[in-house]
Amino acid sequence: MNQQEIVKGVADKVGLSLKNAKGAVQTVVELVAGALVKGTSVRTGLGTFSISKRGARKGRNPKTGVAIKIAASKGVRFKASKSVKDMVNKRTTAKTGGRRGGARARKGGRR
Repeated sequence: MNQQEIVKGVADKVGLSLKNAKGAVQTVVELVAGALVKGTSVRTGLGTFSISKRGARKGRNPKTGVAIKIAASKGVRFKASKSVKDMVNKRTTAKTGGRRGGARARKGGRR
């Protein structure tokens, strides 16, 4: 699914024109990107976007074999929410929150 398909889906589901839906989707993308540029994590119903730092390291040019220095950089990470993982894996969540056992399990006792 690409951004154009998302825009069409938003327009159909919410009842917006394609122009307004495109503006709404673009605004969300800009807000998420702006927060990441500032170093702020972004939590959504899909999951959490965050920045990860990669330290400087040594590497090799694969063509020549010469050692090179690779500068430190930042990357964007995404961790899917539990509800999205459950949907993808077709799991249902238990009403008990997934805890097993009673008092024994809470006290660390054996079964």
